[in-house]
Amino acid sequence: MAALITENFRFLSLFFKSKDVMIFNGLVALGTVGSQELFSVVAFHCPCSPARNYIYGLAAIGVPALALFLIGVIWNNHTWNLVAECHKRGAKNFSAAATFLLFGSIIGRAGVAPVTWSVISLLRGEAYVCALSEFVDPASLDKFPSRYGPETLARFPCKDIPGNLTSFKEEVIRRLRYESQLFGWLLIGIIAVLVFLTKCLKHCCSPLSYRQEGYWSQYRSSEAKLFQRTAEIHSKILAANNVKQFFGFVALNKEEKELVEEFPVEGVQPSPQWNAITGVYIYRENKGFPLYSRLHKWAKGVEGNGPGPDGQEMAFLAI
Repeated sequence: MAALITENFRFLSLFFKSKDVMIFNGLVALGTVGSQELFSVVAFHCPCSPARNYIYGLAAIGVPALALFLIGVIWNNHTWNLVAECHKRGAKNFSAAATFLLFGSIIGRAGVAPVTWSVISLLRGEAYVCALSEFVDPASLDKFPSRYGPETLARFPCKDIPGNLTSFKEEVIRRLRYESQLFGWLLIGIIAVLVFLTKCLKHCCSPLSYRQEGYWSQYRSSEAKLFQRTAEIHSKILAANNVKQFFGFVALNKEEKELVEEFPVEGVQPSPQWNAITGVYIYRENKGFPLYSRLHKWAKGVEGNGPGPDGQEMAFLAI
């Protein structure tokens, strides 16, 4: 039982595994801020009509946030690694905690853009004012004319209102913007606390030392770059060989000719090898030596994920 608890706690190392992730999240947030500003200037126009204001205001905040979230999930490599893992291996090597925290990692990274969108929308207050202006209680406004009701309040976000209601319009908008910005700052505070707690748990529960964790991060980055670069060259040379076999010659520029001469390609990797290096990876050690990726594990000829010491899972999620 103690070993199981220790294993599950080690899976708490999820977010911000490297400075690259933090820089990426920052760029995503900045891009979202710019998009939100452009949307507010170009596309946001409150209908100023009862019942429509509420739907439009919530849609202006929620629909773009949902779209950004789905895009973030689609662009996250861990999503497709998880799909491949479930398809090929049925995620049979993961505990419930591992599966839950893997989903948490995907959702957490995909949530950067939608949370930023929601925060900026709340701080600007336009969508919130549009959505809730008609629900302001006229009795809460000092000396508000009784002949005006929700229909008039719904028009407060727009300019065409009776002249004698200008002061009331300013008070309503000021009140609603206060509420909107308050919710925005609260959301920022909650996210900041969650990020702080996650960072603390990550460093406390990591089975690796700080230096080894930094090395692992550097290794993953280097492996991904080299794999991508080599795959691009390999596929180009293989395509050139096949085109030459079909036509009898292949039109290559000087650089491509040098690549073909320098790196002879005889064939392609069989599907079992691709399957072996594809999927979610859990940090493992083999006879005391770390295995930093599925490719590293395949290169060392390690098979299986058994409970023995030669293939012991350290339950440390590779993010």
